Amino acid sequence: MTVNQARLHHLLALLCAGAVLTACGDRDAAPSADPGASGASGLRFLETPAQTAAPAARVGDSVITVDDVRREARVRELSDDPGALGPDDPAFREALEALIDQRLLALEAARRGLHASPEARRRLAAAEERILGNVLVETAVADAVTDEAVRRVYEEQTRLAPPEQEVRARHILVDSREAARELLRELEDGADFAALARQYSQDPATRLEGGDLGYFTRAGILPEFARVAFAASPGEVSEPFETEAGWHVLTVIDRRAQPRPGLEAMRPSIVRFLTLQRIDGLLDDIRQTYPVTITAGRAPGALRRPAPEDDEDDEDDEPDGFDDRAGAPADPGQR
Repeated sequence: MTVNQARLHHLLALLCAGAVLTACGDRDAAPSADPGASGASGLRFLETPAQTAAPAARVGDSVITVDDVRREARVRELSDDPGALGPDDPAFREALEALIDQRLLALEAARRGLHASPEARRRLAAAEERILGNVLVETAVADAVTDEAVRRVYEEQTRLAPPEQEVRARHILVDSREAARELLRELEDGADFAALARQYSQDPATRLEGGDLGYFTRAGILPEFARVAFAASPGEVSEPFETEAGWHVLTVIDRRAQPRPGLEAMRPSIVRFLTLQRIDGLLDDIRQTYPVTITAGRAPGALRRPAPEDDEDDEDDEPDGFDDRAGAPADPGQR
């Protein structure tokens, strides 16, 4: 999408929102001479920015600052480092053009007195409520999700969740017990396991790799396969055994404790865990200050929808990679 196309999409979105406000207003009302004459001077976007704020553009008597542009670039994800954007950067220009279009539409809406319509006031109040709530959450999360807190959770998880054992093995998959026994006889006579796998295995995912499955945990492979693999010693060749995929012969290459991911690898999961934990705690605390009473009446029994059946497969509320027992992120297994 080109810059002009992106700008057009943004402008159309603003126009759609403006169309709703216009429909709710008095179409026959004469427009005011200027925004201030309609009481629009109370609109925050018309307030004079601090003298230290560098202006990026003037639209009428209003000012769009460089910080405004950088914030817009961050919201629109136009740059990996919005705070470093300068006037010569294409992303800066794109964000500025979007803000200018938005400011022009807002100024004209204020000049027509649309900001005083019931629909506009309702939307402005809803937006203010959302923004204030978001600012509170951002402040609380910033206080809770610190490098020290992330490290503390990582160290606690390291202590509480011992690493799993994992095995690296090769296997040969065939369609009958007789074929598997014949392969075992050849292996006992000294045939190379990887060469037989490349020649006879019916597993397309590992055949060209000589049957190498890589490292896996008990939970990362079929239960029947895991029972045989974890009972074998490195270098040992198993007796033929059957799974839902067919008949196998396997040899264990190595056994080890699953490597624990480093702090940086776990950081996103820990940050998410701490963020959700802090928001839950914040809401619990606030409910003690502002008791909540649901006043909406329940529908008559005949009109109520039946309660949804419990789904045993529903995921829990913990983020991916978290150990419920330890209350912190679990090590992601290698597959």
